[in-house]
Amino acid sequence: MFDGRFRHQVERVVKPVGEQLRRTKLSPDHLTLIGLVVACGAAVAIGLGALRLGLLLVVLAALPDLLDGALAKASNQSSQRGAFFDSTIDRVTDAVLLGGVAWFLASQRGAHAAVLPFAVMAVSSLISYQRAKAEALGLTAKGGLMERAERIILLCVGLLFDSMLFWTMILMLVLVTITAVQRFFKVWNQAAVAPAAAERVALRQSRRASRRAQRADRRLRVTRRRRVQ
Repeated sequence: MFDGRFRHQVERVVKPVGEQLRRTKLSPDHLTLIGLVVACGAAVAIGLGALRLGLLLVVLAALPDLLDGALAKASNQSSQRGAFFDSTIDRVTDAVLLGGVAWFLASQRGAHAAVLPFAVMAVSSLISYQRAKAEALGLTAKGGLMERAERIILLCVGLLFDSMLFWTMILMLVLVTITAVQRFFKVWNQAAVAPAAAERVALRQSRRASRRAQRADRRLRVTRRRRVQ
């Protein structure tokens, strides 16, 4: 929800920061890994019951994830490999954070309460899979009530008070389940109106690959001209 409504505004804000980061030797992958390391620290803090410290580290872990895209664009390092790496690390980060929450809930409310974060992780993974599968079929599954940004924000709210975290997980599970249902019917309706045959998907992929090759060829020719000059 936030990604669709505020993405362009956020990109305008972080663009100057990306330009500044370009002058350093950091790459977008470095920022992604830094975010993962900080998220691991946040998970440990949450698991040990230091929820306010965990909250601070969760916020700090989100900053590199916010800036790696800006740095990639500023340094012209955007690539499929980088996008794949960033998406994979996002899933690992989510699992690590929810693992810390599960540890905390198990110590405070018993083993049964620890199931909640794992249930949230399972449904969240389903949401990510729905989008990936839809895009592979030439359809779209973006949007929904509880995407990754909303989950991080809601987790931060839950970390404000020890007693809120359990109920926050219940609320998050309900909301991610609603989101999964929303995405299912969104893709289902698209497929019903305009079924994507394998040949059509292959044609779209071929066109995209052709456009990427043309852009790469143009960049290569521009580089050669500059060298000649």
